Amino acid sequence: MKIARLETFTDEFVGFVCATTDTGATGWGQVSTYNADITCEIFHRQIAPHALGTNALDFADTLALIGEREHKYPGSYLRRAMTGLDTALWDLRGRLEEKPVVSLLGGTPGRIRAYASSMRRDISPEDEARRFVRLRDEKGFTAFKWRVGAECGRDRDEWSGRTEAVVPVVSAALGDGIDKLVDGNSGFSPARAIEVGRMLEDNGIGHFEEPCPYWEFDQTKQVTDALAIDVTGGEQDCELTTWRPMIRGRVVDIVQPDVMYMGGIHRTLEVCRMAAEAGLPVTPHAANLSLVTMCTMHLLRAIPNAGKYLEFSIEGLEYYPWQDGLFLGDPYRIEDGHATVPDAPGWGVEINPAWLANACYRSSETA
Repeated sequence: MKIARLETFTDEFVGFVCATTDTGATGWGQVSTYNADITCEIFHRQIAPHALGTNALDFADTLALIGEREHKYPGSYLRRAMTGLDTALWDLRGRLEEKPVVSLLGGTPGRIRAYASSMRRDISPEDEARRFVRLRDEKGFTAFKWRVGAECGRDRDEWSGRTEAVVPVVSAALGDGIDKLVDGNSGFSPARAIEVGRMLEDNGIGHFEEPCPYWEFDQTKQVTDALAIDVTGGEQDCELTTWRPMIRGRVVDIVQPDVMYMGGIHRTLEVCRMAAEAGLPVTPHAANLSLVTMCTMHLLRAIPNAGKYLEFSIEGLEYYPWQDGLFLGDPYRIEDGHATVPDAPGWGVEINPAWLANACYRSSETA
């Protein structure tokens, strides 16, 4: 069964991919979000030409071959584009076998604990605490993550004193029995990160994400070695040559690959395998409610070293207006603090035809 056609439907933020075989079977995937229109251009120029005519069901080597053929273009955009192919072909196989992707990966559908993930730094500590408490009481979340510092902030805060205020205010409001996580988004030097980390330890926070510039492994390693709490990272890293020294050197305590940044499920599974060999858990990055969160849900229910929870964005249309109308129904319903991996074939979601009709369309086909 060969890949005969690869179609993309995109706007600036989201790009869906439809793969069709020479038998007419189809599957749906997605390139990574943000600048998705640029990524889809790369998909048709540098992914589709190598994929068309290849085996639609046995495609791990096709992905490796794409990296080799496009060896002059390593990095994020190539991997983001590869994800569209990978995720569409997993969905295609699931639909053909009438199984969810999680079952193809060796897991089972079902519930998965989620942590409520805030994306905002423009929010006061008091307002962040109030919305967390509301979500705790209404949705049953038992874990929350919020932001400290400023993104790539060079030790500057979002505004003066915010980190010192938001940590104790939010932690106290949530109370005992709640897992508490914070994200530094590459904001601190090692000295400042360790200082903040001590404050996190004193306030019952157990997870300190990306405290230092993510590309500076030595800096992050200093923080990991100095703190008792878990230091985590890896969301931005998309090359296996980067992951190997990160894992072998135990730069972080928990690894956080992003399925969409990595190049899809196949390549993310390799990171999970390396982490398992090193005894490290995997808590992937999944920061919006496009297809990335559903792919991550399937992955977490299948790998042996899954972390304690799924990242689940709590930001609605006021923050991510482009999330509006992506899917039919509500694939991301939270009940008692848990999401549910569906037992329907493939990813178990249906992309909204109305959204597709308004997207920019392009097709690549075999001659």
